[in-house]
Amino acid sequence: MTLAEAAVILGAVASAMMAGLIWFVQIVHYPLLAQVNGDAVSSVSREHRWRTTIVVGPPMALEGITALILLVDRPEGVAVLWPWLAAGALAVALGVTVAVSVPLHMRMSDHGDPVAGRRLVRTNWWRTAAWSARAIITAVMVSQLA
Repeated sequence: MTLAEAAVILGAVASAMMAGLIWFVQIVHYPLLAQVNGDAVSSVSREHRWRTTIVVGPPMALEGITALILLVDRPEGVAVLWPWLAAGALAVALGVTVAVSVPLHMRMSDHGDPVAGRRLVRTNWWRTAAWSARAIITAVMVSQLA
């Protein structure tokens, strides 16, 4: 197995993990987090950030590494468009994370802003769509391996 072939498989596994996690967050976790009120908003949000980082850090790092590998070294049989689409979906997911989700989490934890929790629910649909698309795209790449 080549490095590029391993990158396709590992990237697909990481993307499937992130897609499952983001759907759980969107349907279960963020709506519950948005209901936290009063003094508990800050402490719950800080704990959420820490615990979430532990869970999502490794698959997000693996996605980034494998995406870069595949942009440089595409395995035989995988159409040239797919690694670029997968990288684009990851860019959207990470871009929304950095530009929208992290600042909202910071507002919740630093200022106890309960409105930020409701905004997380609404704006997280972009990440949910991006990671879902990426999971599908990486599955297509796995199916194209020669």
